[in-house]
Amino acid sequence: MPMLDPYFVAVAVFTVLLVGLSKAGLLGSLGMVGVPLLSLIMPARDAAGVLLPVLIAMDIIAVYAYRNDVDWRLLRIMLPGAAVGTLVGWVLWSFVSDDMVLLFVGIVTLLFILDAILPLRKKLEGLPPSRPWGIFWGSFAGFTSFISHTGGPPYQIYALPQRLPPAIYAGTSAVFFFIVNSAKLIPYFFLGQLNVHNLQLSAMFIPVGIAGVFAGIFLVRRISMQLFYRIAYWLVFLLALKLVWDGARGVFLGL
Repeated sequence: MPMLDPYFVAVAVFTVLLVGLSKAGLLGSLGMVGVPLLSLIMPARDAAGVLLPVLIAMDIIAVYAYRNDVDWRLLRIMLPGAAVGTLVGWVLWSFVSDDMVLLFVGIVTLLFILDAILPLRKKLEGLPPSRPWGIFWGSFAGFTSFISHTGGPPYQIYALPQRLPPAIYAGTSAVFFFIVNSAKLIPYFFLGQLNVHNLQLSAMFIPVGIAGVFAGIFLVRRISMQLFYRIAYWLVFLLALKLVWDGARGVFLGL
């Protein structure tokens, strides 16, 4: 039976709602904190496994909503790289410990915060949208997505400078991550992350994620998010520091 501890359920529901709102475009890349947040209540590997079916369910809704708004040229450039990154993540996953995963998730989360503050993406906007550049960032997105579902920032570094119309950008992103997330099902199964317990938890939280997507669609043009973003980024920054500390302590004390 899935864990029904009130603290566990509260953190999990909040996390899945946050990811759902992000999928609808309300919170931008803040959806990438799904695994870091769930890592507070379960091992990072299990967090990734629980979240994957939920992400795919939300991806299906987004793909259907934007099915006529897709830049297939961009996908043809990025998806081969994403496939390579996914394979690399699968190979490395068998050789790393839970503490290493936790440390990696914390570092990626910190880089996300720094990117939002500096921001790196704007500094890269003058670079040409070349195919090698797209393959590189596609592979990086595939790798970080496999490890901790944090493929959003690498994807955006290449996709945002393309200056696609908003609907085309949303539709292309939806298809990209639906394909990438679906490709992770087989590796996750063989790695044991889609075990019965994790799938039970996924089934519990899929309706919550779908509700978050629809809530985000409703709210995205109705509320101002400036103050929320400010508070959220500080909380995510503190969360990242905790993950780095816990992961580094486990890695280096275990040497």
